[in-house]
Amino acid sequence: MKRPFEIDVCCYAGHRGEQTPQSFVFGDSTIVVEEILDQWIAPAHRYFKLKAKSGVYIIRHDTQSSLWELVFYTAGP
Repeated sequence: MKRPFEIDVCCYAGHRGEQTPQSFVFGDSTIVVEEILDQWIAPAHRYFKLKAKSGVYIIRHDTQSSLWELVFYTAGP
């Protein structure tokens, strides 16, 4: 099984302190989040399905280590 790609994420911390991704860096590209399509919680991770100009991404946040990873990507039109 391939390991997800580690990414740097710029977040907005809402009034409850929960982090919401606004953009992230993948390789040499900064991906700006246009819309959060979905989000869900697993025992050790928070997942976000994001829409950007370049496609749809699923990223996850490890709540223990604070590590962000890209786990899925599909190119846009």
